Amino acid sequence: MRKTDPSPRPNRPAFLGDLFESLTERGRRLLGWREGSGPEAIPVPDLAELGQRLLSRRGEASGVVIARALLAAFEDADPAARLAFLTALAESFGPDAKAVKTALAAMQKAPESIEAVEALHAAAEPRRQELLRRLNLAPGGTAALVRMREELLRHLRSHPDLRRVDADFAHLFGSWFNRGFLGLRHIDWNTPASILEKIIRYEAVHAIRNWDDLRNRLQPTDRRCYGFFHPQLVDEPLIFVEVALTRAIPDNVGGLLDLARQPIRAEEADTAVFYSISNTQRGLTGVSFGNFLIKQVVEELKAERPNIKTFVTLSPVPGFAAWLAAQRKDNSSDLISADQRLAFAALDRPGWQTDPATAEALRAPLLAAAATYFLRARSAAKRVIDPVARFHLGNGARLERLNHLGDVSANGMAQSHGLMVNYLYDLGQIEANHEAFAERSHIAASDSVKAALPVGTS
Repeated sequence: MRKTDPSPRPNRPAFLGDLFESLTERGRRLLGWREGSGPEAIPVPDLAELGQRLLSRRGEASGVVIARALLAAFEDADPAARLAFLTALAESFGPDAKAVKTALAAMQKAPESIEAVEALHAAAEPRRQELLRRLNLAPGGTAALVRMREELLRHLRSHPDLRRVDADFAHLFGSWFNRGFLGLRHIDWNTPASILEKIIRYEAVHAIRNWDDLRNRLQPTDRRCYGFFHPQLVDEPLIFVEVALTRAIPDNVGGLLDLARQPIRAEEADTAVFYSISNTQRGLTGVSFGNFLIKQVVEELKAERPNIKTFVTLSPVPGFAAWLAAQRKDNSSDLISADQRLAFAALDRPGWQTDPATAEALRAPLLAAAATYFLRARSAAKRVIDPVARFHLGNGARLERLNHLGDVSANGMAQSHGLMVNYLYDLGQIEANHEAFAERSHIAASDSVKAALPVGTS
């Protein structure tokens, strides 16, 4: 998933001037700024101290003033000050220990009391959750908090203590970005340019090279694009999916993206192909939209085009090349055979895919390894290795077909030796497939995929 900085950070004088002009005299007094003072007299805000003030206010109007000031100051702060505030959230805005102790004592005295349990639950909630709720009341608060979490995610690896803060963001975002708040929009060539520019910027699977490339994906009668939008991020798609209407299940993406291709009429299509799904907001990592998006788009297309009977993806396999390289290095691995090892030596020759004889010689070994990768290989946590596979299989799709050299772009060759796969969304089997995968890690796969496994495996 790609994400770019939405805008340059304003310089401090401009920020303070704008903030100064927007606040009432009462708001200035709340922040400790003297009446009639100009921007040059406004001190650089202490973000943690503003947070404490915000939690201490009871009035909604005064809270909005402080929330707006804190969010603006965070946006304007340098990286060190932002990190200091996030660290303060972890260290100083946890549960109120005294309140927890009191509530726990009350529950121990009356363990059957529902009121006591609820009081303990309320006391145990970190204070930063309420702080985030109050920050969300400021104009533009939701978008600002998404950016704040994006900043936090950059520091998680080096500052693991911030994970407790991230858990609170994830908890609240799971409610604020609930499916019930999201609106599905059809994105086409007539969509405002501000949104189309973001489609180009955020496309994470098959890069959009220019406006002609975008037109080729949106304007023809056999192309569709849909996105989820949130009412607080009006012109920001949270996730979008690109769809091709075709006469059969495609085995390569080059034909779908070819600028010189001849479109077909939508009523001639019998298949809808989801060939690219892109999340756009890194600050919403972990909030699931894709499963709802695909299922709703299927319903939209069924209603619009009853002639479409098959719903499939044409998906990348981002972990395959790295996995295969590890198996080749591990002489003790039993996931690839000795004959496969010999054949895979050709993968080390740049441009092997352009030689028809070499490409054909590698077809069977690569497809056998791919079947093993999906059906037998597991991570240390006993999960399916490929993240795209986990997504679609978890949604109830079936692993339908393995496509040799389905993506011969530089990125496709680097991440999967050109392999692409089709996941089939069989509407009558989605729920059963989902339950089997969730409960037993069972992978729904077609007979052709199972047949590609090396002899002697299952």
